[in-house]
Amino acid sequence: MSENNKNNNFRKNRFNNKRNDHHGKWMSNNKNKGNIREHSFNERNDDARRARFMRKARGDVITAYKATALDHSIIEAIKAYNELEKVRNIVYERLEEWYSAYFPNVKMGNHETYARIITSVKNKEIDETVLKGIVGDDISHITNGINSSQGFSEIDEEEYKTLKKLAEEELSIIKLQEILEKFLEVQTKKLIPNIVYLIDYKIAAEMLSMAGSIEHLAVMPASTIQLLGAEKALFKHMKFGSRPPKYGYLFKLPELANMDKKEKGRMARVYATKISIAARADFYTKRFIADTLKEQINSIMKRKPHTQKNNHNEDTFSQD
Repeated sequence: MSENNKNNNFRKNRFNNKRNDHHGKWMSNNKNKGNIREHSFNERNDDARRARFMRKARGDVITAYKATALDHSIIEAIKAYNELEKVRNIVYERLEEWYSAYFPNVKMGNHETYARIITSVKNKEIDETVLKGIVGDDISHITNGINSSQGFSEIDEEEYKTLKKLAEEELSIIKLQEILEKFLEVQTKKLIPNIVYLIDYKIAAEMLSMAGSIEHLAVMPASTIQLLGAEKALFKHMKFGSRPPKYGYLFKLPELANMDKKEKGRMARVYATKISIAARADFYTKRFIADTLKEQINSIMKRKPHTQKNNHNEDTFSQD
């Protein structure tokens, strides 16, 4: 091969190599750009899907909350009421211990009246007009208790201010409980009118709180409703073999309070059955059938109970 041909082949090969290198770089650059564009497109799609998912989840949460908002408010209100009841009893106990050191003969069963007396009576100089505004016209038992008390010396000003402030806190708790009672009375009649017609609204609210929602209460069998509020006694029975409970919150019903022990268990079953029916009506059909259920309960209460041979199960009650 001649020298010229060799040179020409060399130039041609170098040109082809450069062209291939240029083409390869161009292909590589375009491929990288394509990957970047595809990655950005996928990121945008992921963001869009995430945004759609979050909107749907937020909408589902709002819908679910709206469906159970009234249940939730009633449950929180009855829990707040019961917790305030515990606090009120503790404060009253402390007030009585403190004030009785000076006036041991002043005895009042009513928490509000006792707290109001503390805010008005510092020593044995009694303002009868103020006392009549607290307890009514008959104030003799209060004045006699104050005058006959042989407690410590008179309360000094600084101590009385503290004691009076504690009594005012007791009165404020009582006022707050009254607000919660009004709220519960109104809201329970909206959500569970059939149940409230059969039993006290506070007992109905406690049952709703223990169930978690009106939906859960509506699907509960009557036997479970009967024992709502007696969980500790039930677990004790299951674990240690003690006597089983026959009623929970239903024990608070005034209709059961004055009954014989054997009758309480029977009527608790009757009430639980009717409450179960009322709960289904409140949740599913929204029909008011409580008047019919109440008539049935009254009819059963008038019947004479059947004598039972085995009465070894006496009523026991335990409430959380």
